[in-house]
Amino acid sequence: MREHPEDTPHPKPDLRWFRLRAVAVHLYTASGVVLALLILAAAFEGDAARALWLMLAALVIDSTDGLLARRFRVKEALPFFDGALLDNIVDYITYVFAPMVLLWSGGHLPDGVAGLILAAIPLLASSYQFCHVDAKTEDHFFLGFPSYFNVVAFYAIVLELDSTVLSGLLVLCSALVFVPLRYIYPTRTAAFRRLSLTLSGLWLACYAGILLQLPEPSPLLLGLSMLYLCYYFGLSLYLSFKHLEARRLEQREALE
Repeated sequence: MREHPEDTPHPKPDLRWFRLRAVAVHLYTASGVVLALLILAAAFEGDAARALWLMLAALVIDSTDGLLARRFRVKEALPFFDGALLDNIVDYITYVFAPMVLLWSGGHLPDGVAGLILAAIPLLASSYQFCHVDAKTEDHFFLGFPSYFNVVAFYAIVLELDSTVLSGLLVLCSALVFVPLRYIYPTRTAAFRRLSLTLSGLWLACYAGILLQLPEPSPLLLGLSMLYLCYYFGLSLYLSFKHLEARRLEQREALE
């Protein structure tokens, strides 16, 4: 009797190679911690440009490790290891802790106790965000501002923002952590995913181009990079309100 293709069992991958690939992916994610250490070293040595390059490398790793994890089925290969927890630890250090140290040590925050308090506010807010069980929705959105304080630090340095303006921005972003708006997850949110991935890649290229041109980056590159921020927040707001309208419609229909 002839077997149907769907009845044929899938070949099992070599178990050792299967697990080694998963270990390599987790090490790739964990390398962000080493980058964070190097960011802190650059910050204390007063080399902001080097710190920003290292933050770019951390961004690239974070943008690609999830894709690799799904491609190589790391959960299946190493079910006893929590890769999501590792990712959160690395992200907190590279997206929040190291950028705040960079801003504080570089004199971008107010002097004295006020500067330390302002640096602590994002640390505390992000501690909540990274530990909130609903921080990422089932349809792959961030619920609340996703603690992109590395991006805030990047623009604060390259635009040489006044400490008062930066302080207000840090407080605002920290407050938005607790506002349940839905922010897109560029590599996973289904809506406009291809466009988001393309624009995210172009933004990373602009980031690198701006660093190459320091201390006087091109206004064109700066403008293009900030257009991406408008796209990101604009699309997030649009999809958030669209989601709210859909829920309200469902509630109305349920009451009728």
